[in-house]
Amino acid sequence: MREVLITRFGFDPKRVELLIDKPGSSIMPTGANIKRALTNMVEQAEQGDVLFFHYSGHGTLIKPHNSSKKEEAIVPCDFNLITSVDFRQLVNRVPKGATFTILSDSCHSGGLIDKETEQIGPYTIPDDAVTIPTNSYKPKEIPFQSILQYFTSLTNKISTDIGTHLTSADVEIMENGRKPCGPFSNAVQMVLKENSGRDLSNREIVMLARKVLLVEHFNKQHPCLYCSNENADAVFLSPPQKPCP
Repeated sequence: MREVLITRFGFDPKRVELLIDKPGSSIMPTGANIKRALTNMVEQAEQGDVLFFHYSGHGTLIKPHNSSKKEEAIVPCDFNLITSVDFRQLVNRVPKGATFTILSDSCHSGGLIDKETEQIGPYTIPDDAVTIPTNSYKPKEIPFQSILQYFTSLTNKISTDIGTHLTSADVEIMENGRKPCGPFSNAVQMVLKENSGRDLSNREIVMLARKVLLVEHFNKQHPCLYCSNENADAVFLSPPQKPCP
């Protein structure tokens, strides 16, 4: 994804920060590190900037205390959750005239921005959308002990520290020496490669990625789009439109 940002969209390599949970990584994707990086990005943003956050990993649903509403959240490597409310507070600080795109390749992440409009999703799907069976996207909450037991079966390590077992369900992409990656991340990159000669809107990116995943993963993945009506048809990762003189 880093290469795509630089070669296709012209991002400055010095302005792309990579947090990855592998041995030898200089910056691990803990909750605190992710929040710090996002906060710095927003605080340094100016009018006309294009902000982008790509997350590939675990997601979950949580029910905060004293609330009947469930929140979507991503699960960093230290299990310090970042919720949809956290992202809403972050997005509210983006300066006027800048854009902020979040590509979250994770289960149960939904819109990941609290109170954002659903353009494409399990409940609002355009007429030409890929049909998703209603029983294929029923949200589920996974108990901690179940997650721990599953990870233990994969790693054969005896530890109650979830970080010791942390892994993720990836797809094997061996083309040109590439390593496993998230299914949605891979689908987006396939779509961009197949449409290298033209710009794609946010809506087109999601719809075409859904078609790729329909074939490659038998409808088990169904990415959604949450944004304003204006941004739904804006070009993916393009600078904000300048007002006419």
